[in-house]
Amino acid sequence: MQLVELVNGLGVADVVDAMMMTHAHRAHIVELDSPDPKRVLIGPALTISFLPVRKDLMDPQKHSLGPAIYRAIDERDPKGAVLVMASNGYNRTSLGGGTKLSRVENLGMAGILADGMLRDYEELNSYGFATYCHGETVHGGGNEIQPYLADVPVAVGGVTVVPNDVIFAKGSTAVVIPGAEAEAILTKARYLMAKMDQIKASLKTEDPETVLRQGSGEL
Repeated sequence: MQLVELVNGLGVADVVDAMMMTHAHRAHIVELDSPDPKRVLIGPALTISFLPVRKDLMDPQKHSLGPAIYRAIDERDPKGAVLVMASNGYNRTSLGGGTKLSRVENLGMAGILADGMLRDYEELNSYGFATYCHGETVHGGGNEIQPYLADVPVAVGGVTVVPNDVIFAKGSTAVVIPGAEAEAILTKARYLMAKMDQIKASLKTEDPETVLRQGSGEL
């Protein structure tokens, strides 16, 4: 089954619950912003790590967003992938804007998860992909940070992301799923969601007096 089909109707919390039943590490990212938070982002991660500018280390021809995106792809098919950009602490700085990130559209990628700010929300929202970041800015960040490494493990929102991990974002939150376990964990999340729906339905007919007696230890 396709990942898009597996997450249909799921909330990020459902998947986080399934992850917690499988792994003890933190997998959730919160306080995200989006030009359109109703757009669902799901796909395998392609990673870029930004670092503070070092003119002696960073050739701008190599350490700019375009080359970094193509290095992150590393001979993979980018269609349906998620471009994950780690700011390494510069989460109030722009990591890109509508022009440079039009490559995400050109490559048929599912979208962007950025641990920083982005420019040009209106332009980004005109593309067919989903975008999640820490908010919109109007000031370029190239004088502060530049893409340095690609196709490497990165940290986003306190969560480790390695290439090919599956990213699921919706609303203002996201979850990172080990790529090899994505189908199993999403299937488990669907089972948990169904169980919660059953419990919710049963609560419609619960007796308040019975609940109160249970809470007081009378039963």
